[in-house]
Amino acid sequence: CAHWRFVDEPTARKSADTIYQMFCRFKTERDFIGMDMARKFLEMGFTRARRYANHSSGRKYDKVSGKVRPQEKDWRTNEKSKAAAVFKEVRDLAAYDKTYQEMRKEWRKWECSTQSGAVTT
Repeated sequence: CAHWRFVDEPTARKSADTIYQMFCRFKTERDFIGMDMARKFLEMGFTRARRYANHSSGRKYDKVSGKVRPQEKDWRTNEKSKAAAVFKEVRDLAAYDKTYQEMRKEWRKWECSTQSGAVTT
């Protein structure tokens, strides 16, 4: 997604709001796949910003030992942490949207029926 950015809190806000607008447009169009992709980019914004909040290099594991590197001292308050909070807030709006949840349930039902061999293409 060309709008996916989390470098700092204002950038994350603009990015998350743009992606959420896309989610709402897909919702109006009853396009579950579009809604789900927008939700996933919001989720990735949260998890990726959280990763950089915890480890400024983005690397959780030490290259040599393979052990988890220590968290940043300011992991709760740094700029990436604030960006992650923005994405989580907006991700939750999407993920807990009643229409999204209903459409997701229908999608999962359809998906399970086609994987069981009931529908062939």
